[in-house]
Amino acid sequence: MQQGANVSIEQTIPRLVQGAAARFGERTALEDGPVQLSFAELGEAALRATRAFMAAGIEPGDRVAIWAPNIHEWVLAAIGLQSAGAVLIPLNTRYKGPEAGYILRKSGARILCTVSDFLATNYPELLEEEPLPALERTVVMRGDPGGHQSWDEFLVGGDRVSESDARERAEAVSPDDLSDLLFTSGTTGKPKGVMTSHAQNLRTFETWSEVVGLRAGDRYLVVNAFSHSFGYKAGWLSAILRGATVLPQAVFDVPQVLERIGRDRISVLPGPPTLYQSLLVHPQRDEFDLSCLRLAVTGAAPVPVELVHRMRDELGFETVLTAYGLTECCGVVSICRDDDEAETISTTSGRAIPDVEVRCIDEKGAEVSRGEPGEVVVRGYNVMRGYFDDEEATRETIDADGWLHTGDIAVMDERGYLRITDRIKDMFIMGGFNCYPAEIENLIYGCEGVAQVAVIGVPDERMGEVAMAFVVPEPGAALSSDSVVAWCRDNMANYKVPRRVEIVDELPLNASGKVVKGTLRERAG
Repeated sequence: MQQGANVSIEQTIPRLVQGAAARFGERTALEDGPVQLSFAELGEAALRATRAFMAAGIEPGDRVAIWAPNIHEWVLAAIGLQSAGAVLIPLNTRYKGPEAGYILRKSGARILCTVSDFLATNYPELLEEEPLPALERTVVMRGDPGGHQSWDEFLVGGDRVSESDARERAEAVSPDDLSDLLFTSGTTGKPKGVMTSHAQNLRTFETWSEVVGLRAGDRYLVVNAFSHSFGYKAGWLSAILRGATVLPQAVFDVPQVLERIGRDRISVLPGPPTLYQSLLVHPQRDEFDLSCLRLAVTGAAPVPVELVHRMRDELGFETVLTAYGLTECCGVVSICRDDDEAETISTTSGRAIPDVEVRCIDEKGAEVSRGEPGEVVVRGYNVMRGYFDDEEATRETIDADGWLHTGDIAVMDERGYLRITDRIKDMFIMGGFNCYPAEIENLIYGCEGVAQVAVIGVPDERMGEVAMAFVVPEPGAALSSDSVVAWCRDNMANYKVPRRVEIVDELPLNASGKVVKGTLRERAG
């Protein structure tokens, strides 16, 4: 890694945290309600957590899971277990007991760090019927621990391990050791654990944070879930890399976020397009001070051109960048640059990050001509080591030449910029025409009064499949199914026009802000 201004040269997360403590000292690293930690204090708190994990018997290579919302204890537990040589297993707070149980069993997690009261959910209770032979201990970081160990008790147990032993363990972590197993959403079957190492994650997010312009002194409201790479790696980890302050947001509540932006002087607010759309349509938005906003990074879903303009003009962002990534590539494949013209930022997901190869290929594996759609394949330091305990799935995803097949369709222009058009599996064929839901969604965003939209293909006896749209109106908008269909007929090719439109209050979203199309397909019947 190259050393730059305020940039680490460490190649493991424990060394990064201790290096940041030396570099940034008393600057604020983390703010969570009344809890404020400087970078020096973060290093000390992480070391205390390391001692606790060691006292609990955690050895290098063991797996430890965290099932909790965005709170400061999440960060301390993650750094602590990684410094003890363990592998982090993040769990989505939206999981039910069987979903979490599957990942805990698959990963063989020995310890679970969780909470007992978040959005009226007691997470340890959800696991009571789950067979978890490898799980030895549950630590409750917030709420009534019940029959389990509290976070404070867990930390006190670490007093049996000396600081010098903990530092020695942290120093022994290798750049090539696994730092985490992030389980994919399971849209193509059971979730799979993506193996990535300390060094590749730090290299990827040094690059990401440099390209987007994250800098020391920024105040970063992390709305994206810590259980996802957007909230974890592009979130608190990148903030530590750059010397920015992390402010966790446990629940995306629009009025609360709008109020926090001004009160906490938030300068950085990445998120999926739905986050910004929700802020824009809030009826009291003009009553809040948003003047401190500087940087937005979005992706994970189609980004309408009009949204980018409104984020600049109405929310006041100086920099709006779009990016593309997936868990199997540490979360980042391509990104726009801040000197790109507005049209490029609005209509593409940027070009490959430095020293990473990206191509678009046809069904036979040959690279397609620029301007033609093809599957995105990626090769480079950001590509995962493979799927945990699943060699067959790894071989199906990473070919013999090291190219990772993403399953995403994109068009690459002459400059190497990608325009993601859809997932291969989401494409449907209507009367012989290939239909890409993302393209249809982008068109529908041009219909006045549409706040959010999701399109799926549904069976049709005559045409094979046809488009169905789920539309969330802007507040006060008088949209009807018929009016949306009529607008579509006037503004897009006939084969793209949704044959069915359902007006809904909200779309089902996963933790990364992506619309859960499977839920919509079930609803469509």
